[in-house]
Amino acid sequence: MTDTENPVLPYPHPIIAREGWAFLFVFLLATLLCQWLHWGMAAALFGLAFLFSLQFFRDPARVVAGADAYAITAPADGRVIAVEECDDPWLSRRALKISVFMNVFNVHSNRSPLDGEVRQVFYHPGRFFNAALAKASLENERCATHFVSADGRDVVCVQVAGLIARRILNNARIGKRFTRGERFGFIRFGSRVDTYLPLDAVTRVTIGDKVLAASTLLAELSRPARA
Repeated sequence: MTDTENPVLPYPHPIIAREGWAFLFVFLLATLLCQWLHWGMAAALFGLAFLFSLQFFRDPARVVAGADAYAITAPADGRVIAVEECDDPWLSRRALKISVFMNVFNVHSNRSPLDGEVRQVFYHPGRFFNAALAKASLENERCATHFVSADGRDVVCVQVAGLIARRILNNARIGKRFTRGERFGFIRFGSRVDTYLPLDAVTRVTIGDKVLAASTLLAELSRPARA
């Protein structure tokens, strides 16, 4: 199935994520006020802050990758920085972890990697190391969303705060069902998202790959053996 044949996810916001509306309003108001007062330097600085916020909080509609229920799509825009087997600290199991690092120029909406129901949401306060470091997965502030697929497979998506990111926003609620690519959260100002998958999942990305939330196939869950 080509991307043009895949569904375009219904767009939840008018071009700019709602998490950015307050920032844009304040910076625009400050820019106009400084111009009115003839404070040229201050107006320029607030204008730059407005433009930065405009690009940071953009939230484009996305074509959803994957042709069936076994597809796992990227939960975030960014660069793949880890593909490894490790201990899943949330479900106490061995798992395949794929980590995506978001810099300040990436879209920061987080989207469900599969069709599934939210079984648990964990929040863990922590520190604010550079999100690109391996220890960020275990020591930084983070929020984990445990999804369960229709056939009972567990996928955990973890929003991890970074050096500058100080606010993780998560709209997932226990019992809510998400479709693949549906928006479930946002992280402000640079961070990472770790996805923990069953060990028999087949990866479709490698370290260094650039991915787009919903539109990039991250992995595929194993298919049941045919009788």
